[in-house]
Amino acid sequence: RGHDDKIRIVLNKADMVDHQQLMRVYGALMWSLGKVLQTPEVARVYIGSFWDQPLRFDTNRRLFEDEEQDLFRDLQSLPRNATLRKLNDLIKRARLAKVHAYIISSLRKDMPAMFGKDGKKKELIKGLNAIYEQIQREQQISPGDFPD
Repeated sequence: RGHDDKIRIVLNKADMVDHQQLMRVYGALMWSLGKVLQTPEVARVYIGSFWDQPLRFDTNRRLFEDEEQDLFRDLQSLPRNATLRKLNDLIKRARLAKVHAYIISSLRKDMPAMFGKDGKKKELIKGLNAIYEQIQREQQISPGDFPD
């Protein structure tokens, strides 16, 4: 979790099945990945046969060649994209810290100074969703920036 953008998915030995079976395998893989990777974007899956043997089913040769080129281009671009990825991670962490500060500020404001802290703490914890919604409205913060 949190590193979904760093994952590269390769459907290897795709030449072992014919075109129709390959589409079924690909569809089943995408369905399964949708359950595992909790992202709104569709995961990129590289389809190919990455070995030095001749293809068993030659019908998808052009697809496999294009996919291989895409995968190698993607892998070659990793060092160039490292800085951008680090910047995006920094922005994400800054947004999380900002939301955390708003939440803590709101909770502290509602906590009593002296007596009844335990009861009020339990009450605030039960009402966290309402506090999140209030902060979202007041500060125009996306719901995705809040903790689970």
